[in-house]
Amino acid sequence: MQQSVVPELAHDHTRPIHWVATATAVAGVVAFTSLLQPHPATAAQPPAAQPTTTPVSAAPPATTGVDFPLDCGPVTAVVQRKASGDLDGDGRPETVATVHCDAGMGTPPDALYVLVQAAGDQHARVVATLVEPKDRFTVSSLTVTDAAIHATLLGYSSPDIASCCPDVTESVKWQWKNGAFIRSTSAGATDS
Repeated sequence: MQQSVVPELAHDHTRPIHWVATATAVAGVVAFTSLLQPHPATAAQPPAAQPTTTPVSAAPPATTGVDFPLDCGPVTAVVQRKASGDLDGDGRPETVATVHCDAGMGTPPDALYVLVQAAGDQHARVVATLVEPKDRFTVSSLTVTDAAIHATLLGYSSPDIASCCPDVTESVKWQWKNGAFIRSTSAGATDS
């Protein structure tokens, strides 16, 4: 048998130190990315065309003091985004709020709630849940236009996808019809 003229290369065989180095590098990247948090976004409403309903004169419901139906354990609920507009045509605005638990790290799933505030009430109250945390969505944009709620949802194609890396994007819309918010999705979700 003829000997090879090229010596055996060190990287041809995996040793425990290689696995330790890889795990350390991955942990470093995860720790570093958890420090990079996006700036809070604000929902902007495009200029409205001529109103087709009674102009809204009341202030939209505030999110402070609201008892959101979100179990956050020892941490608090955080309102990430909000948008307001008259969703049911009664001349009074409603507020739509994206809320999640204030996790120190990671990407906690969002919930999407509709709030109303009756005259004389100290705080607004939740009247509809459009997205629940168990659905594992992140709401990346939120607007209220022409009595409809528009949102972009980032989600997962399977439970095996890591929470850090949503691979599905959906553009959705809710409108108040016959006493309920009806959801519609734009032409197909896209996989990233």
